[in-house]
Amino acid sequence: MPDPLRLLQVGAGGMGRAWLRTIAANPDVQLVGLVDLDLETARAAADQHGFTDLPIATSIDELSKDAEAVIDVTVPVAHPKVSVDALLRGLPVMCEKPLAETVRECLQMVAASEVSGKLLMVSQSRRYFRAVAAFQRQLAELGPIGTLSCEFYKAPHFSGFRERMAEPLLVDMAIHQFDLSRKLIGSEPVSVYCDSYNPPWSWFDGNAAASAIFTYADGTRFSFDGSWCAPGLETSWNGFWRASTAGGTATWDGDNAPVAELTSGEPLPATMSDEPQEIAGSLVEFVNAVRTSTTPQSEVHSNVVSLAMVEAAVRSADTGEIVRVADVLEGAYAEALATIQDPALVAAMKAWPSVLKVVGLEG
Repeated sequence: MPDPLRLLQVGAGGMGRAWLRTIAANPDVQLVGLVDLDLETARAAADQHGFTDLPIATSIDELSKDAEAVIDVTVPVAHPKVSVDALLRGLPVMCEKPLAETVRECLQMVAASEVSGKLLMVSQSRRYFRAVAAFQRQLAELGPIGTLSCEFYKAPHFSGFRERMAEPLLVDMAIHQFDLSRKLIGSEPVSVYCDSYNPPWSWFDGNAAASAIFTYADGTRFSFDGSWCAPGLETSWNGFWRASTAGGTATWDGDNAPVAELTSGEPLPATMSDEPQEIAGSLVEFVNAVRTSTTPQSEVHSNVVSLAMVEAAVRSADTGEIVRVADVLEGAYAEALATIQDPALVAAMKAWPSVLKVVGLEG
């Protein structure tokens, strides 16, 4: 058995505490430090989860010498700085989603991963539900998807920054469903038409509801309909999914085992397994990838496309036009070259054959 992978966690807020619980439950990792700007919060979080002797600090620099990898659980605006700093110190990083607030910043993080030669993986926790794996197995038997849809209707009262955002549903939530559509379809998005709006009874300042239709490279259509101000008969936080194929149909209610039916009318049972779920699944894959130098799902190059889907949907909602994902990426690439200060990162980006090739949208 290899020694546990020594982890340094950055961030001790609500999601940080969830990661502390997950790390404590995994014998393949050892937490060697916790970083947070609020030392009192960090000490309380560490003590609460059994890490009573854990070193804490306000910067990576103070604790990085004992670590082999970093878990970045800071707020999204801090992800580029924290993750890039760790990478350039020679430490592989698992970063909470979203990778960054903009595609431009994501591309900087791609460059940092390349310059350092270290893994940057994003924890897209919805990819690690056992029911999602069962849903995928059913879809593999049914054949290529023609239409995939997700309905997402919730009524949360966050009482914070989300209620003041211009596009709270698209920017803060929809990346989960957009990213999962890529996993289920097995192709890449080409374009999107999106309409966002705010129902009259909404308690959000910005658009709390949206409808989007993505066209994928293989011809599949993915439709997303959602609202964050839809009280009554709410869906799961994962949404309600339906996939239509030539061989039949499969649905997933977001919580329980998926259901599928062949064109003959016969049921196609779900095969549920016992793999680790949510962020525990992310952590297992990250540790394996670090130890074996393999490429995990949601590796930084690929994950940029999921955030580009969000930016494309927001741009479409703003302009009322169909937006190409490639246009979002190419625009972000130009902005990144014009704004990034680090010469090594700029040189790495200038060496790319094209930004679309780098993120896997071109062969």
